[in-house]
Amino acid sequence: MQVGLLTLGDHLTDPVTGHRETQAQRHRSIVDQAVMAEHAGFSSVHLGEHHFCDYILSSPPIVLAAIAERTSHIRLSTGVTLGVNLDPVRVAEDYATLDLLSGGRVEPVLGRGTFFPHTFAGFGQDPTVAKAVFAENVEILVRLWSEENVTWEGTHHVPLRNITTQPRPLQWPRPPVWIGAGTSMESIDLAARLGLWLMLPTVFGTPETFRPIVDRYEQQWEANGRDPELRRIGMCSHAWVAKDYAAGKAEWEPRYKQYVDWVNQLIVESSGRTNVSIGEFDFDERCRTLALCGSPAQLVDRMSELQELLHLDTYLLMFDMGGMPLDRIAGAIEMVGAEVIPQLR
Repeated sequence: MQVGLLTLGDHLTDPVTGHRETQAQRHRSIVDQAVMAEHAGFSSVHLGEHHFCDYILSSPPIVLAAIAERTSHIRLSTGVTLGVNLDPVRVAEDYATLDLLSGGRVEPVLGRGTFFPHTFAGFGQDPTVAKAVFAENVEILVRLWSEENVTWEGTHHVPLRNITTQPRPLQWPRPPVWIGAGTSMESIDLAARLGLWLMLPTVFGTPETFRPIVDRYEQQWEANGRDPELRRIGMCSHAWVAKDYAAGKAEWEPRYKQYVDWVNQLIVESSGRTNVSIGEFDFDERCRTLALCGSPAQLVDRMSELQELLHLDTYLLMFDMGGMPLDRIAGAIEMVGAEVIPQLR
């Protein structure tokens, strides 16, 4: 199983030290973390995309290009690229450019991004048609990367007439594409039909609830005549690693609480709904069900259990939240590289 590093780029004050990085420092930290991750043996780095809030990472391909210039082999991905809000023609161009500059290391994760309705309001888009728009945009992207002289007509995107996007991606026949999906069977079926990999949004629900999704994906993959050896399944977890659980809790709990409380408030502000959240904060309960915290051996044991449960090929770890200082994130990356990744491989 491969291990990736995920960051969504929240820009929060560290509740322990009271320090808040500048926006420039925050972006530089993300690049530095990716460089550290490559040296530590992580397989990929995944950058989230958000808009109009204190998730200030809004341009993943630009930051990934900066990472590409300081690395040589780590895969460059997202978590997620907003497949509804962005025009798929522009996505094809931007990430193909990144693929060329990085030597063929791009593999974006596409998602609907409907968790925060304020994004749709800011772009003047209708979230009620997001599912249909997403299906069209994903198919357009795959065709633009796989074919030249593309002609296409659907319901939501303007027709394409004999379009060949430039530049062409370096990877052939196209860069790998992940679909971030966990509740919509339509998205699961879309991924299987188009031969796309599946990234489960397991920070939003206990891993066990996603087993039916995995079963559906695997069934549909084979129903579409695809080789089971070519599919991939990934998941992500909020995580922290230390010498033991008690040490990890002491360091991580105040930052993790700040992050969860802030996300829940952002959901209310974005949607106007008070009955939607990522759950109340109970550190021990979250670490028992949703998150990972403990020694390297404890992480290995839990990640191995989830690999078996969900047939995982890729596991993304998200350390970077709630104002956690870069030097502590660096320590976690180094510890995972030295004591977790070798066991999982």
